Amino acid sequence: MQSSSPHPHPPSQIAAEVPIEEVAPLYDGRRAALSLNIIVVGAGLGGLAATHSLAQAGHRVTLLESAARLGDVGAGIQVSPNQSRLLIRWGLGPALAATAVQPEAIVFRRYNTGERVGYSHWGSDMIPEHGAPYYHIHRADYHTLLHRLALAAPGVHVRLGATVRDVQPDPAVRGGPSVTLASGEVIYADVVIAADGVKSVIQKIVTGRDDNPTPTGDAAYRATIPTDLMIRDPELRPFIETPEMTGWMAPGRHLMAYCIRAKKEYNMVLLHPDDGSVESWTQEGSGDKMRAEFADFEPRVQKLLSFVKSTLKWRLMDRAPLPTWVHPEGRVALLGDACHPMLPYRAQGAAMAIEDAAVLGDLFSRVSSLKQVPALLQAYQDLRLPRATATQQSSRLNQKIFHLDDGPEQRARDAAMRAAMAAELEGKPISAHGNPNQWADRAKNRTQFSYDAYVAVERWWVNGGRKQIERAARDETPVRTRL
Repeated sequence: MQSSSPHPHPPSQIAAEVPIEEVAPLYDGRRAALSLNIIVVGAGLGGLAATHSLAQAGHRVTLLESAARLGDVGAGIQVSPNQSRLLIRWGLGPALAATAVQPEAIVFRRYNTGERVGYSHWGSDMIPEHGAPYYHIHRADYHTLLHRLALAAPGVHVRLGATVRDVQPDPAVRGGPSVTLASGEVIYADVVIAADGVKSVIQKIVTGRDDNPTPTGDAAYRATIPTDLMIRDPELRPFIETPEMTGWMAPGRHLMAYCIRAKKEYNMVLLHPDDGSVESWTQEGSGDKMRAEFADFEPRVQKLLSFVKSTLKWRLMDRAPLPTWVHPEGRVALLGDACHPMLPYRAQGAAMAIEDAAVLGDLFSRVSSLKQVPALLQAYQDLRLPRATATQQSSRLNQKIFHLDDGPEQRARDAAMRAAMAAELEGKPISAHGNPNQWADRAKNRTQFSYDAYVAVERWWVNGGRKQIERAARDETPVRTRL
C-alpha cells in the first residue's frame, strides 16, 4: 500500500539480521531478453514482493512510496503454504523459521464456555500435504524480510516521500506510461504496477469507474501480548506450549488468536460490529471498550484481554471483483489490495498479493519486445483474477459462519464441525466438503495451499502462452486487453 505508518512497529532483531539464504536463481535462471523500466507504486507487502520478482526477471524497477521511511504496522499475519513456498525459494526460509511460529492446529471454540467444537491438525501435515510450512508471523517482521529482499535485488531504486497523484496510461503520449508525483514531477516507464492498497488512486484510472471499497459492517481490534505474562498462568500456558490458531465464535463477533515472534508474543484479532471506526492500520482503539464488547466471552479470554495495554482499531473494507486489473492500453496493471482486498476471515490477503507478484515476475522473465507487454499483462489477469475472486468469496463465507446468532443455525454449524473433528481425531477421515470449518475441507485446502504460482505460469506457457506471446511480438497492431 502506498501509505506506511509514520509510527511503524519495529521489526524483531531476528527479522532484521538473519541472513537471506543463497538459493537457485528464479525462473530456472531465465532473465528477460528485453530489460524494461518498471514503476511499482506502493511499498507494502505486495509492492515489495513485485519489486523483487520483477528485478530478478532482469528489469530495472523504481519503487515509489509516499511514506518518508519504510516500515509497517499491524500485528500477526498468516503465511500459508502457497506463499511460504515462494518465500523459501526467494531465500527467506531460515529467517521465517527463526522468527515465525508453525501452528500445530486450528481450533474453534464456543465463545462463552470455551468448549472445543472444531479442530484441524496442521503442524507436520502441512509439508507432506502441501509442500511447504504454515507460519504465523508479525506483519512488521514480514515487511522487513520483503524490504530486505527488494533492496538486495539488482536494478532496484527506492524513492520515499514520493506520493503518486496521477497516472498517464497511454504509451503514445510522450513515450509514457508515466506517473505524476505530488511534487509535480513526471516519471516515465515502460510498465506501471499499482500496489497502492485498498484506497488505490490508480485503480480508478485502470477500470475507468469508481469501485470504492465498502464497509463490511465489521471492525477489528488488533493487539499483542508478551507471552511471559501468560506462561505464569496454568490456564493460559497451554496456548503457548501447544501453539494453535484458536478461534472463539460468537453472535456477531469472533476472536482469532495465535503465537508469533518465536512464541514471545500472542496475537489477537477481535472482530465486532463496526461502530464508526476508520479504515486504518494506525487508529488507536479503546482497550476498555474492547473488553466491554467481549465481556461475555469465557474466563480465559477475559484474562487475555486484561493484559492488553493498547490496541489498533481497523474498519474492514471490501470491494466487489473488478471487471479488469489491466488498463486498455496494456501498460498499467493492479496488484494486491488495489484489485482484490481480502477480508481476514480466511487470512489470504498477503498470500494473494505474493502470488500476484510471483506470477508477474515469471511472466515478465519471458518478454523480448514491448509489443508483448499487453499480452503478458492480460495473461497475468487471466491467471490471477479467477483465483483471487474465489478466495474473496471463501473469506466472505466465513464472516457468516463465524458470527451466527445462538440458535438452530449455530447448533447445526457446531454439530457439523464436531463431526469432522471427531473423525479426524479418531483417524477416520470423513468427507468434510462444505464443512463450516473450511480448514477441514481437504479438497479446498489443496486448491488453496498446494497452489504453486510458478507451476501455474509454466502450465499457461506450455498450453498456448508461448505461441500467444510470440504472435504479439510479430504483430504490428498493439494488443489490447479485454474488458
